[in-house]
Amino acid sequence: MFAPSYYRRCQCKGPLKDKEGNPKLNPDGSPKIGSIGTTCPKLGKGHGTWAFYFEAEPDENGDRQRVRRGGFAKLDDAKKKAKELYDAASAGTDILSDEKCGDFFLRWLKAKKSLARTTRHGYEEHINNYLIPHLGHIQRRDLKVRHLDRMYDAIEKENAERILHQLRVQELQTARDEAHRTWVRTAGYAKREERRPYRQAFLEANKALREGRRGLRKVTSPATMHRINDTLSSALAWGIKRESAFTKNWARLVELPPATRPKPLVWTPERIEHWKRTGEKPGPVMVWTPELTGQFLDFVKDDWLYELWHSFIFLGPRRGEMAALPWTEVSTDALWLRISQQIVEVAYKLYGEAPKADSVRTLSLSLESGDNFVSFRAKQEHKRQEWGEAYVESGRVWTQENGEALHPDWISRRFARLVELSGLPPVRLHDLRHLAATLALLAGNDIKVVQEKLGHSSRQITSDTYTSVLPEMMRAEAESVIAVVPRDVPFRVRTPLEIPETAWQGDVAVLFAHGARQSGNSWAVGAQTRPDSELVGMITLDGRGQDDAANAAVRWIRDRCADNDLELVRVENFNDRYPEEQRADFSLTRLTVARARPLGLDDWTLPTGLPTTGRTSRRAPRRRQKAA
Repeated sequence: MFAPSYYRRCQCKGPLKDKEGNPKLNPDGSPKIGSIGTTCPKLGKGHGTWAFYFEAEPDENGDRQRVRRGGFAKLDDAKKKAKELYDAASAGTDILSDEKCGDFFLRWLKAKKSLARTTRHGYEEHINNYLIPHLGHIQRRDLKVRHLDRMYDAIEKENAERILHQLRVQELQTARDEAHRTWVRTAGYAKREERRPYRQAFLEANKALREGRRGLRKVTSPATMHRINDTLSSALAWGIKRESAFTKNWARLVELPPATRPKPLVWTPERIEHWKRTGEKPGPVMVWTPELTGQFLDFVKDDWLYELWHSFIFLGPRRGEMAALPWTEVSTDALWLRISQQIVEVAYKLYGEAPKADSVRTLSLSLESGDNFVSFRAKQEHKRQEWGEAYVESGRVWTQENGEALHPDWISRRFARLVELSGLPPVRLHDLRHLAATLALLAGNDIKVVQEKLGHSSRQITSDTYTSVLPEMMRAEAESVIAVVPRDVPFRVRTPLEIPETAWQGDVAVLFAHGARQSGNSWAVGAQTRPDSELVGMITLDGRGQDDAANAAVRWIRDRCADNDLELVRVENFNDRYPEEQRADFSLTRLTVARARPLGLDDWTLPTGLPTTGRTSRRAPRRRQKAA
């Protein structure tokens, strides 16, 4: 039964009395002084505060439990708090515990036995760097959403101070670099004595930079705040489920700055030009085009780990998965490899563990990828003979030349160095997962196939993260705008379109429709089989710009195809290839034409007499050996 008792009390001190009202004395006979609390004669309006107590349910041993709270300025506040605590106790919440939040967070982390090592390390960082410093002193029973709001306000305030610190360090670094350049320039003409002041200025600037860097810390990004809140939410949910330690999961009521996952951007010619001019990356996550990817592979073809870089680009694994891959999980006969383990790095220490359940997967290998694995195993065997007894038998696929296993962080640093040496626009090693996904999407693979390839737990993650589009895919989308929605742009045929037989590659021919403004709104559009070939047809029209010229070209060639039993299967708009100042006067469209009725398989005969390719032969699978 809820029957709280309310009373006033204060912090005044005075002579103490026993239950009979007699004064308490010290051993020397003097009155004993202490807190007189509820017996203060001044108690009344304007003096003292309200407190209450009520009986809670007995504990497991049957002992009575009394809930006490005080310090309320008004009686109504005391009544409201008493009702709140009684309702929480009735719901099973432990309102008598004196445990601090810091102790609770550490106890929760210790109880989580099944956490992955990297996840545990992340939780420890959040608890030690944020939760304990801001919330650790609060009693668990008193935690409310206002305490969380104060923590994130303090983090944002620290961020402002860290940004100012970073700006000061940038200024000091600029001054140091300028002092160094000035000192170096004097080497060609100044005497040693004349150079000393410049050298001293450089040393002083370098010292100021070192001192300025002390205590420099990264800014806590909105994404990190969300991860901190996720850690806190997980702890509170565990406390509610296991011990009814909280009335609510307060972390779910916090409003944080929005955090958006950075979308991959493609290194287009315009972005490359900007990077070369300023050294700035357009975004944190960048993806090479197929042409840039081919240039990188050509550059590293003589590198010891060429086959590893090829696998990253076309298979999209994580670096820890490649570092842990053993030869027992690779079949060069059946062309597959299985991702069943990984190496994680925590504070540069390596730990082997199984990947998440959704990341355990089998990847199919192309013939080229299979040949790469065969080639690398042959290189390893050659190095094994060279090193002799000093060779390290790690059993791993990807190793150093002496057989030692690769450190995941070393793989990232080696890749970054190769990219720097190649002169290509920078991408991170992890960005190759984006590249592998983008190439797979460009090849027309379903998003579900890409999900399985990358080892994502859901299709949504793949769709949200890896749907950056290459220019080729953007132009394919533009095809639907032009080809599916034809425009009625009148034109005049100056030279009828005739596709020469040399333009056909099997059943497909490619035409380029190049438009140029003649004068005013007058345009001429010529068709070519190659950008440098003779015209195979031409039309003229009165149009307002690029779009009208492109639409007229599409209509012209579609009509011609309909009259000659051909089919227009693809339209690609290349108008964006022109500089901004020329786009008003030129247009370029690539059109793919196919024979509407290609020859059937019955009309073909298999070619004979092909030369051997010299490709490394593989051992036949066992089932084929038995059949033989």
